[in-house]
Amino acid sequence: MKHFRLSSTRSLFALAAASLLSGTLLSACAAKPATAPAPASLADPAKSAAPSAVAVQASSAMSPQGSTRTLTGEAARGDWLSDAPGVRRLITPKDLDAPYQTPSANNGAHNIARPNGAWPKAPAGFVVSEFATGLNGPRKIVTAPNGDIFVAESYSNRVRILRDSKNSGKADVSEVFADGLKQPFGIAFYPNGANPQWIYVANTDSVVRFPYRNGDTKARGESETIVNNVSGGGKLTGGGHWTRDIVFSKDGKKLYLSIGSLSNVDDNERENVRARIFEYSLDAQGRRTSERTFASGIRNPVGIAIHPQSGQLWTSVNERDGLGDHLVPDYITSVQDNGFYGWPWFYIGANQDPRHAGAHPELASKVIVPDVLLQSHSASLAMTWYDGRQFPREYRLNAFAAEHGSWNRSHRTGYKVIRVPMKGTRATGEYDDFLTGFVTADGDVWGRPVGVTVAKDGALLVSEDANGVVWRVAYTGKK
Repeated sequence: MKHFRLSSTRSLFALAAASLLSGTLLSACAAKPATAPAPASLADPAKSAAPSAVAVQASSAMSPQGSTRTLTGEAARGDWLSDAPGVRRLITPKDLDAPYQTPSANNGAHNIARPNGAWPKAPAGFVVSEFATGLNGPRKIVTAPNGDIFVAESYSNRVRILRDSKNSGKADVSEVFADGLKQPFGIAFYPNGANPQWIYVANTDSVVRFPYRNGDTKARGESETIVNNVSGGGKLTGGGHWTRDIVFSKDGKKLYLSIGSLSNVDDNERENVRARIFEYSLDAQGRRTSERTFASGIRNPVGIAIHPQSGQLWTSVNERDGLGDHLVPDYITSVQDNGFYGWPWFYIGANQDPRHAGAHPELASKVIVPDVLLQSHSASLAMTWYDGRQFPREYRLNAFAAEHGSWNRSHRTGYKVIRVPMKGTRATGEYDDFLTGFVTADGDVWGRPVGVTVAKDGALLVSEDANGVVWRVAYTGKK
């Protein structure tokens, strides 16, 4: 397993360059609650030959009202050493490497226990605290209309409910809502609105629902299968394509289900019902009446979400591996009806995957370029829209996404939560590092974000499956 130390010459140059581009420096201290231990410094002098490099941690972090300078080109594609709250990146199709420009790496996360004093870092004015601890691999996380938090503990085949009954910013109720599931991930409430009657859960091979009323901490009845023909399983090295996310359309008449590929880039019959998003029409009771492919060629659309204003479907996507450090960028994008996004033959437009050279030339012009390109191999997972009122105005209806972290890249990337700025209902193409600090100075990984949701009080909650924690990010600065 490869590890990259802050003292490496390459890392120091990258770090200094990113710092110059961002035009500002960030204090090594993260936002944290007064009762929390101080976060670890960027580098431990006992482990690094260049402790002075602490002074050049790359960031354009400022107060939410401050301006930022956008990293572009090579700097935008940088690794974890250039990550810091407020760093803004813009990656475009012209920044793509040629296939195999760098070797295909096998550099999976070296997971360690959270070091003493380690704490996530957020932008100035934000405070990070533990909302819940002791969970078993918390994955997708959603907020019920009444403010309860539902968490998929996928590896334990159950869904848990968390409640902050004292409005203290910390869950004091933790109950298993339903178990006996099969790798659950997506969770959604039906019908839309303040008083849902059902909670839908996406197993790896089905969609089921339980009768539900606001305030329930246990399922009040047996599960009912709504979709029984989902292609299940398919975990790959470095990531799981077993996850299935679900979301209802804004009018509640459709259910969307995302499903990743069985393989990295195979072209065979097994993939005919994979790497796509399905749409199910529903009757008045929320049962499916028909189904169709809504969009295809999406290698692993782990997270899906409906824009609160436009009703547009969006997705957070893991792209393919094996073509080098900077191919292919993961992405976040609005999803076009009947849209084709390239997998497995093309990527990011008409760029042909060399492993399928000459295949399907008739499709090249049909490949949609995604709205926001991310650092390659970041493993972008769940996403949500910030519809709360606690954060400053410029965060309103921006997207947040959890980056689980790379394995197919020689220098780590991901392991953070990002913010996607919007102009109206359209993405600008840029994204900001929002919550970082999950990688140590030596390149070891202690935290891996998975899910994001907005709590009823407007705080952002982040599930992190390496340590079984749900983090709470609240804004306490000036607006």
